[in-house]
Amino acid sequence: MASQFEEIGRRLKAYRMGKGLTADAIADDLGISRAAVYRIETGDVVKIETLEKLAVVLGTTVASLLGAGVEYYASPISYFERMRQIEADADQVVAHFPPLSYLLTSDAFPAYLKRSLLETPPHVHEKAAESDVDLIISILDERKQSSQQRRLSVVNFVNLLEIERWLKLGIVGRFDMSGPELAERRRAARDEVEHLITLIESEPMGIQIGLLEEVLPNTAFQLFRTAEKTYLCVSPFRLGGDLPNIRSGVATVTADLEPVQLYERLVDDLWKRARKGREAADLLRTVLSRSAIGVPGRRRIATPA
Repeated sequence: MASQFEEIGRRLKAYRMGKGLTADAIADDLGISRAAVYRIETGDVVKIETLEKLAVVLGTTVASLLGAGVEYYASPISYFERMRQIEADADQVVAHFPPLSYLLTSDAFPAYLKRSLLETPPHVHEKAAESDVDLIISILDERKQSSQQRRLSVVNFVNLLEIERWLKLGIVGRFDMSGPELAERRRAARDEVEHLITLIESEPMGIQIGLLEEVLPNTAFQLFRTAEKTYLCVSPFRLGGDLPNIRSGVATVTADLEPVQLYERLVDDLWKRARKGREAADLLRTVLSRSAIGVPGRRRIATPA
């Protein structure tokens, strides 16, 4: 398990990435060397005076850098990086990330995801925006690869209503699309649902999927269980289902006992009601059939340059 100072360093890195700041920029603001910034990020002892200055530069609080109570993240880059850090120490993850956890997606999904994120209003196509999207996807990819290599125990809740809406909309970031393009994006969503069915039926080691048929909040939540404590991450950021959102909202991370226990009870209750195995796969096939999305002549989009 990470030491207290390693955890502070990880939070610092997450906030720095979210602000788009380099170690050099932080060093200049604090009047220290770049090497000193990297040492803090890798777990060196840091003085409270330095933390106070860092909090001002990063637009956060000393309490958040210390992990006291609740950590707040207004940047999706900061949040996804912090989530990746916590998962690296976790023994099990319990996730509801509508419409589908990135850990359950196919290798073809990132190309569609990138396009949909860049399409999301306001239509921003500057290099800075594309760089942010690339960074988010690279963090998610690193997380996915690590979980697969570690054979991390992952419990995923998938909402049938969210899946059906996703199939109707497709993997899109806007609604004003041509008929052929919309059809392609809907087929891409279908491919992901077919991939999900394959996962359910093949039962890969460590992955458990529960299908829910009830209305759930759009907010994503994840419990990261470690040997010493459990982290609760709650986020307004979403990658699909409805139009994606990586622009606005505040995500929270906490290990406080009360909210963790409330969510532990929630996931226990949801798991009891969830459809699993063949029953879940059959329900997803029914939704696929109802979607009327054709499969002949499908094509894959190329990864944007």
